[in-house]
Amino acid sequence: MKVFVFDLLAYDRHLDHLKVGSELPYPLGKAHFDAATAVRTYEEHLQAWEEMDRLGYDGVGFNEHHTSPYGLMNSPNLMAAAAAQRTKRLKLLIYGNLLPLHEPLRLAEELAMIDCLSNGRLISGFARGIPREYQVHNVPMALSRERFEEAYDIILGAWSDDVFSFTGKYWSYKDVALWPRPVQQPGPPVWMPIVGSRESIEFAARKNIPITPGLAPGGLREDIIRLYATIQARHGRTVTPDHLSIGVSAYVADSKAQAVKENGPYHLYFNRTLFSHGNFTETAIQREHGYVSANSTDYVRQENLKQAAHSREDFRNMTMADVEQRAEHMPWGRPDEVAERLIAEADKTGANTLLVSLNRGSMPHDMFLEQIRRFGREVMPRLQAHQVTRVPIAEAAVTKAAE
Repeated sequence: MKVFVFDLLAYDRHLDHLKVGSELPYPLGKAHFDAATAVRTYEEHLQAWEEMDRLGYDGVGFNEHHTSPYGLMNSPNLMAAAAAQRTKRLKLLIYGNLLPLHEPLRLAEELAMIDCLSNGRLISGFARGIPREYQVHNVPMALSRERFEEAYDIILGAWSDDVFSFTGKYWSYKDVALWPRPVQQPGPPVWMPIVGSRESIEFAARKNIPITPGLAPGGLREDIIRLYATIQARHGRTVTPDHLSIGVSAYVADSKAQAVKENGPYHLYFNRTLFSHGNFTETAIQREHGYVSANSTDYVRQENLKQAAHSREDFRNMTMADVEQRAEHMPWGRPDEVAERLIAEADKTGANTLLVSLNRGSMPHDMFLEQIRRFGREVMPRLQAHQVTRVPIAEAAVTKAAE
């Protein structure tokens, strides 16, 4: 298996003291921003990525978010360019550029530059983003999907065509010959994160784009894979373990209890303070704003509809008792348990790539580095020696569809 660390790069100072009730104020004005903290946060994460490179991790993942301490990677392309100069072999997964919000030819150019700067180490993730980003950039949420699909075609065309022209609803170009070109031809690999919308699953399957299904383990992840595999089969393709990656939160300690004691407060801070800041996660509210369609979750089995609802309370009301209970089934604890749980989840899902979160809640730099080192020494060798060879969920879905 391939092991990536997905790094949110949260602002490295906890802000719970600013909460009004259960909410961190939004917008969060400049009086609460400390430039020295941001400078330190960026440098410490660059050091962490250098350490991953030395230890043999397969890649590091960046994302794009705006106007929140949730993450300081407003431009993941800038972070990938910086990481390209501080690392030698680490794959750079931009997961992802928010296509509906930006001028797509500019993204095609920047991504080609990063691929050259890194000598072909870029994996280009494309995403639609969360509702907050549309409010920030003043783009109507109801136009998100159309803009995404048009921007996708523009970027791939600009990478691959000798001379590129495009006439679309939102963007048009004439006689463009991209310079520089990506090292990887016809372009860098493209991946898509899938939170749960039917339309996103169908688009990825039609285009044969590898996906990261769902935000967490569970039935919703399985339902996403089922639909993805069914549509891939309609196009004459079989879903393989290289089509899938899964996001997981891991923590290595001497015991489960120690893992909960050490990592639990940061896990709570992420969920209760950062995750929904300035954003509405609920699928029902997103549907009211036109971000998702009326039928976006009609493929989800009844028992998984609660998970697909993404209720704010599920994150805001989390307690340490909840963390302790959930940790019993998570890859938190002794190295052997962490490795076994990760391998079991990868085999169950059929994913040959793990996107491991080792620092969700803005933990101290020394603690993050220790996790990188300990996971790299005591867990990662077992994972990289393991090969996922089949996607059982996809196989079952295709067989059922054929009956």
